[in-house]
Parts: sequence; structure tokens; C-alpha cells
Amino acid sequence: MIFRLSFSNSSQLVSLSKNPRLLHSHPHLSMNLFKTHAFAVNPIKLKTPKPSDPFSPASALHTLKTLLLKGHTDNPSPNFKILPFRKGRPLTGSLKNSTEPNWHLAWLSFNDCKAFLENSSEVKLSEDSLVYLGSDSESDGDGVYVVYWAIDVTEAGSLLVNELGAKQFCFVELRTLMVASDWENASAMAQLAIAGHARSLLEWHTVSRFCGFCGVKNNLIDAGRRKQCSNELCKKKIYPRVDPVVIMLVIDKENDRVLLSRQSRFVPRMWSCLAGFMEPGESLEEAVRRETWEETGIEVGQVVYHSSQPWPVGPSSMPCQLMVGFFAYAKSLDINVDKVELEDARWHSREDVKKALTFAEYKKAQRTAAGKVDQMCKGVERGQSLSSDFNVESGELAPMFIPGPFAIAHHLISSWVNGAEAQVKQLASSFSNL
Repeated sequence: MIFRLSFSNSSQLVSLSKNPRLLHSHPHLSMNLFKTHAFAVNPIKLKTPKPSDPFSPASALHTLKTLLLKGHTDNPSPNFKILPFRKGRPLTGSLKNSTEPNWHLAWLSFNDCKAFLENSSEVKLSEDSLVYLGSDSESDGDGVYVVYWAIDVTEAGSLLVNELGAKQFCFVELRTLMVASDWENASAMAQLAIAGHARSLLEWHTVSRFCGFCGVKNNLIDAGRRKQCSNELCKKKIYPRVDPVVIMLVIDKENDRVLLSRQSRFVPRMWSCLAGFMEPGESLEEAVRRETWEETGIEVGQVVYHSSQPWPVGPSSMPCQLMVGFFAYAKSLDINVDKVELEDARWHSREDVKKALTFAEYKKAQRTAAGKVDQMCKGVERGQSLSSDFNVESGELAPMFIPGPFAIAHHLISSWVNGAEAQVKQLASSFSNL
């Protein structure tokens, strides 16, 4: 297993499998380092197929063109499954025969998707409307390869929505599905990762319709995983956009307090880590120090890497942010809040943060959101806003709470509260001596 740790003056890439003594000397190292975050570990995108494989993007696109010419298929090989999106929302269904309300991605077969779109003049099933997501040779259990595609049906009318609704399918905000997902359920987290990847690609296609060099329309290539300018004099290739964001838990010199902040868009009493976009020409460590100084006036010394998380639930103009998490050790304590960026920033004690972690009933919030998704798919409360607040309380209001387990901020903060941060810092020092 490989991960990266960053230091104040150097960076090293270390293979833990080749240095077992480091792990043996830190037996209580937090599992947060090795657990995956929401939207990570997409099971149909873990490996890139070879071009000759029948489920590779090139081979799948060739098969798709054949299917489109024939109009239908009885026994496709590979088997195609298509996930429609509308306004960035994946088509979703409610799990049947489940002891608790839960959701699943509503994949459509090639024939079913074609049938649903037959009455739509705005969206047609074509090689230009489908985007390749990945493949799985074991999904059907009989050795038949499965290739997964996504399609944006935003331009389709209400008739399509009503027809899918009759099947108890509905389009649900990805952020709502994130809250509704059981983060201890590997299958649910895998579906969330697939949906996040698909939304990122489709939203990127939406904001990159025209060439940024000459203004001419871009064409899809490589089964929708890339684009190329249609201007013969330009032919620029464009790749999916990723916006890196540093997110850091700033810790005081005594390791007794952490710096948490509030933005005006936060729900009441929610506090989280500082975060900011990287700028051209700077390292991750430099971005951590610059953002902390700009927003709070705090100087940062040592910077230690924790983990990273894809974040496809930001604005459509930035369809896939990559959150890169760090522990940052403060060299100063006096706070000077940038009121343009933040509403407030304060030092919080370990005890106060620990109470904030235990006070919020994250599991209850997850079940509540899952129940709402179930109602939506069954035609109840359709169109209602389902934004979920993790501040689910009984009785006295909590003075503060932090984001739920779906967010990397939660894991940065909980690692510090549980003492794992000190072990990570010690492990970083061990690496620096190799």
C-alpha cells in the first residue's frame, strides 16, 4: 500500500509494504488513513482496459455503433447498462425488500433506454450522447462483460420524467444520495462513487461544448472520455477537468486546540476545516500555508498529508473538485478573519470538538434522508427540497457540530480527536529519516 506524506521542506513517496517496521511501530495508527472516502474507489473504473479488450472504450464504442444501426439487440455482448442524468441528478430507485429504506442507481438496458427516449425529440440515443463510464466482467455472474454508460436527458420533456416515475424511478440530487448512503455499506459507497464519476463527466461535457482556443464546437472522442475541436485548423484535444482544493485542520503548538471556521452558506452552528483552491505555480504545502494565512492570519509551519477525496457535488462550473487533506501545525495563534471569505474562525478545544462529534446523530440523519429518497421514488413529496442537515438533535441544541462522515473534514477532525493525528505526524517523521 502506498500513500504520500508531505513535510515542511520535502516530500517522499514510501511503500509501506516494503517497510513493515513502520507499521509495526505504530499499531494503533488510525484506520482513517486506509479507509476510502465517499466518491472514492469506483469499482468500474479501478483499471483501464487494454484497447483490444471487448469492454475497452474503443471496443465498446464500436459495438455501440453496431447496436445503433440495428436499433435493438436481444443478447448483447458486452451487455450495456445506461444511467440517465437530469440536471446533474442520477436516475434512482428504491431498494425492494429492504429492512430499511435505501436506494440504488436505476440502470437501464440499451433497449429500455432507447424505448424511453423514442418520444423525445430533444434527446436521442447516439454515440454523441452516451459517455463511457467503465466495465465489469463479473456483474452478471455468467461471464458476460457489462459496459456502463451515462446519458444526459436534461433536455427531454416532462413526459420522460413521468414515464420513469411510473416505474418508481426518479432523479435525485447527488448530495441527497450522499447523505442517504450508509457509509458502512460497501455496495452503497460503490454506487455513490459511480454516480459521482458520471456526474463529473457529464457536467464537464456541458461546460466544454466549445473550444477554448478558437470557439468552434468540440466533438466527443474516446467514447466521451475526451473531446477534440472540430476545426481542422485547430484540432485541440480537451481532457476532463479536475480542480484541486487543499483542506486543512490547523492545530496549535500544544496540540490542544484546532482552528475551525464558518462560512455564510453553512447551516447554523456548523464548523469545519479551512479550505481553498490551489493556484498555478504552487505546491500543495504552499497552498495550505497561503490559504490559512489569507483567511485567518495564522502562520503554518509543518504540513502533513492525511488523505484525498473526489468531490463531485460542487457547482456545475467545477464538476469535479479533488479535496486534498492535511494536518497543518500553527506557528502563531492570533486570528485575523478575512470577512470576505469567512463568517468566523475560532480555536476549539479537543473536548468541545469531541462533544460536537458525538452530539450529531449521523446515523439517524442518514436513515431520514434514505427514507425521503424512498418516498420520492414512490411518488411522495416529489419536487420537495431534501437538503439534509446533520444537526439532528433531541432536546438541547448543540453549540456546534461538524460535517458528517461523507466529508473528508469529518475524518481529519475525528483523527485529531482520537489521537491518530499525533501518530500520523510521528510516522511522517519516520519516513523523513529513510
